[in-house]
Amino acid sequence: MIKIGILGDIGSGKSYVAQRFGYPVFDADKEVVKLYKNNFKVFKKLSKSLPKFIYSFPINKSEITRAILANKSNLRKIIKIVHFEVRKKMNIFLKKNKNKKMVILDVPLLLESKINKKNDILVFVQSKRADILKRLKNRNHFNNKLFKKFKNIQLPLEYKKRKSHYIIKNNFTKKKIKRAVKDILVEII
Repeated sequence: MIKIGILGDIGSGKSYVAQRFGYPVFDADKEVVKLYKNNFKVFKKLSKSLPKFIYSFPINKSEITRAILANKSNLRKIIKIVHFEVRKKMNIFLKKNKNKKMVILDVPLLLESKINKKNDILVFVQSKRADILKRLKNRNHFNNKLFKKFKNIQLPLEYKKRKSHYIIKNNFTKKKIKRAVKDILVEII
């Protein structure tokens, strides 16, 4: 099975690109949302670790946001608890799709969490900073302070770009993305 990891900046269009490959996608962000909504064990761990902030189940996103903004170490505590569960979900996804020709890993902290393997193919989604900020500001509940906290825990974009096998320049047009993905698939398969 070929595993393709999608890398890039927050808001660069990683999830959109991941979906364009036409193979099963593991979307870590969606898994986190499910964990907050449905996993009481995660709630218990988070509420024990951050009792001043996490106190209702299902976990309210505003509680997570307040915890992250209140203290530098809170984001690390959340990541430690949540990423363990996300990694388990990813392993289930990989087992379920073991007979597929290819799977796509849409995991924002793929390199930071050391989730990727040496023979995985990495695709970097590159977008102009101005386009990213414009898109992010249009998102519901966009919080610039939260955005900066997440940026601080990520590896530099230039490092991710250097580690990548392919770069897709995303100008947010369907035609260009479709062509770039097709070119990558032709080369890989």
